[in-house]
Amino acid sequence: MLEEGTRAVVDDGDLRAGRDRFERAYRMAESLGDTRSMAVAALGFGGLWVHEHRTVAGSVLLESRIRGVLELLDPQSSLALRLRIRLAGEGDYRSSDNTAVLALLEQARARQNPLARAEASSLAHHCLVGPEHGTLRLELAGELVAQSFLTSRRSDLLMGLLWQTVDMFLDGDPHAERCLVELRGLLAERDHLAVGFVVSAMEVMLAVRAGRLDEAEVLARACTERGIAAGDVNATVWQAAQLVTIRWYQGRVGELVPLLSDMVNSPTLSAVDDHALAALAVAAVTAGDRRKAVGALATLCGRDLGDLPRSSSWMVTMHGVAEAAYLLDDTATAARVYELLSPYAHLPVVGSLAVACFGSAHHALGVAALATGDAERAVGHLREAVRRNLALAHWPAVNASWERLAVALVRAGRPAEADAVRQEMAAAAEKTAEPLPRTAGRDDADPQDEDGQGQGQGQPTVSCARLGRKWRIGLRGRSVLVEHSVGMLHLVVLIANPRQEIRAADLVAGLTALGEAAGRAAAPGQPVLDRAAMQEYRSRLARLRTDLDAFRAAHDQERAAAAQAEHDWLVSQLAGATGLGGRARRFSESEERSRVAVSKAVRRALDRIAAADPAIGEHLRQAVHTGVRCSYWPA
Repeated sequence: MLEEGTRAVVDDGDLRAGRDRFERAYRMAESLGDTRSMAVAALGFGGLWVHEHRTVAGSVLLESRIRGVLELLDPQSSLALRLRIRLAGEGDYRSSDNTAVLALLEQARARQNPLARAEASSLAHHCLVGPEHGTLRLELAGELVAQSFLTSRRSDLLMGLLWQTVDMFLDGDPHAERCLVELRGLLAERDHLAVGFVVSAMEVMLAVRAGRLDEAEVLARACTERGIAAGDVNATVWQAAQLVTIRWYQGRVGELVPLLSDMVNSPTLSAVDDHALAALAVAAVTAGDRRKAVGALATLCGRDLGDLPRSSSWMVTMHGVAEAAYLLDDTATAARVYELLSPYAHLPVVGSLAVACFGSAHHALGVAALATGDAERAVGHLREAVRRNLALAHWPAVNASWERLAVALVRAGRPAEADAVRQEMAAAAEKTAEPLPRTAGRDDADPQDEDGQGQGQGQPTVSCARLGRKWRIGLRGRSVLVEHSVGMLHLVVLIANPRQEIRAADLVAGLTALGEAAGRAAAPGQPVLDRAAMQEYRSRLARLRTDLDAFRAAHDQERAAAAQAEHDWLVSQLAGATGLGGRARRFSESEERSRVAVSKAVRRALDRIAAADPAIGEHLRQAVHTGVRCSYWPA
């Protein structure tokens, strides 16, 4: 049993078979009182990685066996040292520490024990996958490769090369794929299920970077099957993480709320892995479930966001927290994540053993800066994110950073630069063999609206038409009828002004006037709003907001005051003209009340649309953004 277990893990990477053989060997040795065989079986039962036994019962069983055997062994023996190394690795990993396992690595070096040194190097490396340990990790990976020639164990060489490859991806090294090619070559000579599973997960990550999202999803399913065959506890966890990445760049992350709700409570999720909660917060708010999103983010932050363990998923978790804080207008959390993530701005956001990548950390920092209202700082980070994502050849991340950069430039009062960024995005989409993936809704039909008029390369936009008491919503050949509502009026104004930020207060103030204009033009088949009303809305409110931002940026206080006075006069006139019984609406007095009112109304309208047509609903949920300022970004 011991020989079969060793062969399964060391030579074949079959973790399931290895656990089975070592479990049976331990029980047999225990019944015979064979202490040495019990020690070897306990070591093998631990597996190739640290923390393979995720459940409470499994981890307690492993550690109790190790402690029990240690009491029977000579403390100076090689087996006792190796058992202490395994015990220290398990404990350090769960506590996000490395002190004990590194101290035992020094003992193994001093004793010149190749087996103990190789095992300590690998386990210590696994405890050091947080963003602050890049240099030390590379040293440990190199040491493991060197020791593999002394241990003559194939798994040591493969693990050493694997750790080097992981380290290079975590550090954003441009030559990471060179190391991956070498590893692939060794696996081609003879497969190793466990190491091959990680390599297949990296292939998924690289397909996402290249923008081949449909292919990445197919690869992710094959990767999961390989992980299950290897008996790796991360098989389904990594699949969920990969699916989050793919859906995020497809603009469909809201679909994953049920999956992520189950995943956060899964016993197979590592005790130091928090990315699922962050992903749930983003998915929930994207799907319109603000309550669930706020709850997930609050659970994640706990007493302080800085208390989260710096595990291999920490960077991805921070990326998700920044996005959730932005979508929820949570300025305090955004400021805290900015503070925590800033020291690692130079790194890419890579999860676990390079199984998922969200591009440069500058993107998350830019999003956090946007959430705190610092548009100029956001512009700086997002420009750098574009540059670094290009260096990573991560095309979906490039596009995502371009999109947010355009938003930041508008908020910074630089609309001309925002237009230049959008033109650059369009030019890049035209030059690629297939359109760049978008974080907005995606549809594989021809890019035409329901009247057959193209909307531009890769930029589907929604069309709306008023039909009595209903609205006809169309997107690329699809259409659906939805009942009239307050939220629908807000939506049609945003859709009629794509890529324009409109204050919630302006939507509330102009609501009834626009509704009356739409009612006068509500004959079947006619446009949603009459052109005169729409032009008036654009020329007086949208232009005034743009001018006001520009005057403030130029420190022209006199012209800014004049623009503000005209804007306020227009809002008051609209409010006065549209109130019930001649009374002015009170919403315009409070930005917060307007934000809440518009968000709730739009969310209800989106729910009705999604119930009637999930594809159109998902597009709008991804493309429509509500808050103090609202907008519709079709691409």
